[in-house]
Order: sequence, then C-alpha cells, then structure tokens
Amino acid sequence: MTLIKSISGIRGTIGGAQGDNLTPADIVKFTSGYAVWLRESVPGKKLTVAVGRDARLSGEMVNSLVEGTLAACGVNVIQLGWCTTPEVEMAVTSLGADGGLILTASHNPKQWNALKLLNAKGEFLDAREGIRVLELAESDLIYPEIDHIGRMTAHADFTREHIRKVLELPVVNVEAIRARQFKVVVDAVNSVGGLVIPALLRELGAQVIELNCEPTGEFAHNPEPLPENLTQIAQTVVREKADLGIVVDPDVDRLALVNEDGSMFGEEYTLVAVADYTLSKTPGNTVSNLSSSRALRDVTEKHGCQYSPAAVGEVNVVAEMKRTNAVIGGEGNGGIIYPRLHYGRDALVGTALFLSLLAERHTRMTALRAGYPNYYLSKNKIELTPEIDMDQVLAAVAEKYADRQVDLRDGVKIDFPEEWVHLRKSNTEPIIRIYSESSDRFSADRLAERIKTDIREVTGIEKL
Repeated sequence: MTLIKSISGIRGTIGGAQGDNLTPADIVKFTSGYAVWLRESVPGKKLTVAVGRDARLSGEMVNSLVEGTLAACGVNVIQLGWCTTPEVEMAVTSLGADGGLILTASHNPKQWNALKLLNAKGEFLDAREGIRVLELAESDLIYPEIDHIGRMTAHADFTREHIRKVLELPVVNVEAIRARQFKVVVDAVNSVGGLVIPALLRELGAQVIELNCEPTGEFAHNPEPLPENLTQIAQTVVREKADLGIVVDPDVDRLALVNEDGSMFGEEYTLVAVADYTLSKTPGNTVSNLSSSRALRDVTEKHGCQYSPAAVGEVNVVAEMKRTNAVIGGEGNGGIIYPRLHYGRDALVGTALFLSLLAERHTRMTALRAGYPNYYLSKNKIELTPEIDMDQVLAAVAEKYADRQVDLRDGVKIDFPEEWVHLRKSNTEPIIRIYSESSDRFSADRLAERIKTDIREVTGIEKL
C-alpha cells in the first residue's frame, strides 16, 4: 500500500518494505518536518506539542517514535497517552500548546496508522501548511544540541475535562436527559471510545451496556461505522430493549446511531438531527461538505436559516463555518462540529446534543428519524485507464450539465431539482468516485449509472 500524504496527515500501513507503507523512518521524517514547520510558524520560543493516540496495536510504537523525534527537534511534549481526536484538539488550546499530533488512522483497519497534524488552535493544517510540512520533511534537517532537546510532561486523563466542558454547554439539556434514564448500548470497536462514551453517558444518568469497549486495539469488526459492520450492536439493542445504540470509530470523531428496533438511524442523519436541535435553540447558519445529504439544507431552511456547502475535508468545512459564522456543521459521515466547544468533529458533543433532542421530544428513535426528509445516498466509482486525464473528464461532464447548478470547488457537483451527483477524482488511483443522492435507492443508483455513461462517452471507452 502506497503511503498517503495529504493535508489531513500522513497515513499508511505498518510493517513491510520501505516506501510501501508507514515505516519508522517515515514517522521520524514527517514528525521532524512538522517540528520545523512549527518553528517557522511560531519563531523565537521553546515549542510545546500535545501528543495523543487511539488504542490501535501500533500506537505505542508510533507514539514513542513521535515523542522522541519531537524531543530531538527541541520540542517539549505533553504526553496525553490514550486520547480521542477531539480531546487532543481541545488539549492544544486548554494546555497552551503550540500544536498537536494525533496518532490515529480513524476508521481504517488495525494495520493502519497515521500522523494527524494540528496548529496552535487545535485545528488541522490547511493545504498550504500541509504542503510546507511535506517539503520540510524531504529537506536536510538540522537537530539541536543536547542542551536544547525537548522535555516530556505526562498529563492526567483529559477525558474528565472534555466531559465537563460538554455538560456545561447551555444547549445541552442535562436535566432532561437524566430524567429520561436512557438505556444505551455502546460499541467502541475496542479503542479509546470505550473509555469516554460510557463515562459521558453515566454522567447523564444513562444505563450503559458496553460492547467492544476494552481498548485492546483488536478491532472486533471493521471499524468504519457502516450498517454492514454493526450487526452485533443492532441485535443487542433489540435483545436488551434499549432506547438506542451508539457507535464511534477508533478515534471518536464520528457518531453513528442505532434505532430501538435495530435499524440504522443513518450516519448522514446524525448531523441533520443535531442541527435540528441546535437551530431550535440558537438559530444560525449551517455547513456540511458537498457529498453530504441535502437533508441538512432542508432542515436548516425549515428553521429559516441559511445552509452553505464546503469542499470535502474537515479543514474545508471549518473554514466555511468560520466564513459564515455557522452555529453547527460537520460531515455526513457522523462528524459533528459545534464551534461553541471547538472547531473539530466530536462524537461526545454530538452524543450530548442528540440525547438532548431525544429527551425533549419525548419520542423514540424511529419516530424521530421518520420526521426528517428521506433521501438515499449511493456511493459508486468508475475506474479509468492510467493514461486518461481525469481533470479533462470532469471538465467534460461539467460542460455537459452547464445548464444545471454546477459547483466546481471540489471535483464536480451537479444539482438537479430532486437529486444531486458529486464526482471527485482519487489522488492515488485512476478512479473517479461518484456520490449520488435521490429520494430512493433506485433513483440514486440510476443517476450514478447515467453519469457513468456520460464518462464512457467522453472517454470513448465503452467498457469502463
């Protein structure tokens, strides 16, 4: 597997030949590049970086390399240990660090790991900053003398502060949630979510049934919270007569929900529901990425507010939220961004806001879901031959639909009156990903096939 380098971090598999994955040499190189970038960004002071990791099997090894490299670069290290992605983001600002490193491959399987890079605001680097880190990592780096190496400082469990800050948010209705005494099944895929989500729920007076909540790093199933990976929790919710199920990915920045009958609430609708509740308390703008459900726009407009789309990627969503002063935003993969807490996807604040909604509405999960606009999102791809210029293909498709509403900020998104399609090229393979949404599965799949036919026509390759 080729090492993947992007603005969201450095990602790859652990173990194998140099250049085929994320090797110890890569970890040292890119951590050093990040440290030098920090020195350029915050000149003239002794730098401090907060480092935290999820529970995956390679975490301890990668953590040791990263912390040691930072110290070798003259950077002091705040050792957070096992820590969720949102907690590292919050720790950067709360503890006065100059940056942060999160060691997680998020929803990827256990053989993966990654370095996710944060600035002094506890937010991901933008494209320009990320490119600069990559440039510096490939340069001849000079390390400081022994008297100037960094020092390590262990920090006590940051989870308690995170939970406290969530519960102190005025929009979180702690009393209503406690009064409902929810019965909740939690699947944390044997990572750090098992340490934090049950703790939050118990603070909210819930009865918690834990599944895969031991942080062993031996993921009990594919860690991406998709319906096909969640059969165990679906069965447990029904068997235990629970009010709902909560699923988080290994670094706890995505939130998926299971209805009381074992059906999926839908990751796309996690943000829709949380936005519905938030806008009922604090009207304002909302943001999601171009590949997220139109349901968020519908709910936002129902509240008389303005919705704005952003390019795919958390850093792009955050930038658009800041530009529009949005009160809530995120991504359709269950990533909730509530800026009153911090500008990062956060399953803890998502959980608290959702339970506030469910408690105040005095309803069941299935009834709540039935009250939202019903869309189906189809995810497809088309493989091209390496010699085909994907940018030219996208431009040709955009030209064909020039009479429609076309957004070119991130690939090509075409809006039709009752549906939409979004085309994005892969940066690592000759593939164009096709996301289409309509009122039902048949219509969404049909739209995707229509676009595939368009691509075959513009490329002249009928067998694609």
